[in-house]
Amino acid sequence: MKKHLVIVESPAKTKSIGKYLGDNYKVVSSKGHIRDLATKGKYGLGVDIENHFAPTYVAIKGKKKDIDALKKDVKDADFVYLATDPDREGEAISWHLYDALGLKDDEYDRIVFNEITKNAVQESLKHARKIDQNLVNSQEARRILDRIIGFRLSKLIQSKTSGSSAGRVQSVALKLIVDREREINDFKSEEYWTISALFSKLEAELFEYKDEKIKIENEKEADEILNKLDDEYEVLDILKKVNKKQSKLPFTTSTLQQEASSKLGMTPKKTMMIAQKLYEGIELENETVGLISYMRTDSVRFSDEFIGSTFNYIEKNYGKEYVGFVKKAKAKENVQDAHEAIRPTSILRTPLEVKPFLSADEFKLYRLIYYRALASLMAPANINHTTVILNNNDYHFKATGQIVTFDGYLKVYGDYEKTKETELPSDIVVNDKLKVVETKKEQHFTQPPARYTEATLVKEMDELGIGRPSTYSPTLDRIKSRGYVIVEDKKLVPTAIGFEITDKLQEYFSHLINVKYTSNMENDLDEISEGKKIWYQVVENFFNEFEPSVEKAFDNLEKKEPEKTGEDCPNCGSPLVIRVGRFGPFTACSNYPNCKYIKQEPRQEQIICDCPNCDGKIVLKRSKKGKVFYGCNNYPKCKTAFWDQPTGDKCPNCGQMLVTKGKKVKCSSCDYTA
Repeated sequence: MKKHLVIVESPAKTKSIGKYLGDNYKVVSSKGHIRDLATKGKYGLGVDIENHFAPTYVAIKGKKKDIDALKKDVKDADFVYLATDPDREGEAISWHLYDALGLKDDEYDRIVFNEITKNAVQESLKHARKIDQNLVNSQEARRILDRIIGFRLSKLIQSKTSGSSAGRVQSVALKLIVDREREINDFKSEEYWTISALFSKLEAELFEYKDEKIKIENEKEADEILNKLDDEYEVLDILKKVNKKQSKLPFTTSTLQQEASSKLGMTPKKTMMIAQKLYEGIELENETVGLISYMRTDSVRFSDEFIGSTFNYIEKNYGKEYVGFVKKAKAKENVQDAHEAIRPTSILRTPLEVKPFLSADEFKLYRLIYYRALASLMAPANINHTTVILNNNDYHFKATGQIVTFDGYLKVYGDYEKTKETELPSDIVVNDKLKVVETKKEQHFTQPPARYTEATLVKEMDELGIGRPSTYSPTLDRIKSRGYVIVEDKKLVPTAIGFEITDKLQEYFSHLINVKYTSNMENDLDEISEGKKIWYQVVENFFNEFEPSVEKAFDNLEKKEPEKTGEDCPNCGSPLVIRVGRFGPFTACSNYPNCKYIKQEPRQEQIICDCPNCDGKIVLKRSKKGKVFYGCNNYPKCKTAFWDQPTGDKCPNCGQMLVTKGKKVKCSSCDYTA
């Protein structure tokens, strides 16, 4: 009997996929990317500029063990399935596995599934194919472009400014924030007034005079109008119409991040972390199953199978009148449409049914995704709109009201999309005379454009075609962690460094670091993925335009002198200054490179509990990739470490440390759960 090896990206997927495929299949994980560009060659770019930018790849630090283990698994298998994620990045990871593991074309197949369910995984084997080299070329071109821009601009920024990095997408996103802040600072507020009339059963607002829109610019004008008004108003017209309020389209990565931010208060980073867990698989009562489809997508389409099952579910549970139709999105550039919109893997798996198996945040996000998908296939709501026009000496006032007569999709999505109902009196008819109770004037001022929130910046990036679904959250993290923006009252505010970097880049790279150029580059990458353009020609064309600007900036851009700390170097006596490196500011000697002294700042350790294996303390630490873990401060003598936060208490079953995972307390060693 043949032995099949299936390689996925995430260790979290191996258990569920292994169950779906059976004993003849061994499922292992690459644990994400295994290789990246080397840092050798001209400018450390890891590409041969003179030879069509041919890349040199090396194993990512710490991944050699994983590659060796995978090679052993491949040797023991009769056939290999590469089952990395169903996007361009996943396709590139499959190619790196194929190349690094020395696979031959008759020894492997590439399979993809949009959801981790038994049916989807088993069905993917029937549609196995070879690696799509066009998709790989597109992703690798993106990686090389990002390396060129990131390395060259970051070196420039570090040598000429207080900043630490720049990038193809991050610098454009930062420019959007800086430009908006300047709009706000330059905004000149204008005064205006409104006049409203209050009656016993309704309130109306002045909107026109003699059929022309009216604008009241100051209090004097408001008083002049008030003096011309009588106490009695005549009903000039009553307008009635029925509007159909359509449900929104299902979630893409961008719209999920926006809605989760506004409705659940989740950052894009947190949203994607939770969505990843829901996609990879949750342990339910009798099975481990992925609850949602792949969460990195810009498509709004559903599979025919999901549409059919959902229509049946709606009719059975809500009635035939609630069954809607499949909506089509407006044509939009830069949409890959590689896989479906984000949706539950089964419409029958309701949020309440899976709630006992989810953390509070997982439940909230799954509920939002579930009802958005369900609502998108439900009938529109019917809303009766009524407008009453009142006349007073040719000054026209308007009162509006609306009533929901059929809730349609709001039946399930009403918690997330409130519809205000205002009922106007039904006994009012044209030519009625209404006695005013009070007429009031009110002063207002025009407001500047709002600062971006994380959600509105994601929306802007999506609409402008900057980046891809997988880049929104990392881009936000980068500009925040670099100190280019801070978050105040949930708004993104650029810092002095953010302004400085944007201005310096615009001085020499305004033709490249802008929305249009970045969006056009995404189009080029799309055309590479479709086989319409050759990847290295796109990279060459960019480099030939980009590099002269970099050289010019290095030669001519005024260097900002580093800030002195007031201390002298203990090695050579030169002043100590604050420099900025890849990981932020640090204190070093101003006499570099003659003196390479760097001041070691004392670290404030956050103590969690006593170490169970020595007399040390378990403290909060970060891995080289920035991931939080908990380890002994006596390292390397004591190598005790936990990914989940220890409680300091021992397991009653085995005596090992108890840790917190979500809202649960579990043993770090056995299956005990408190």
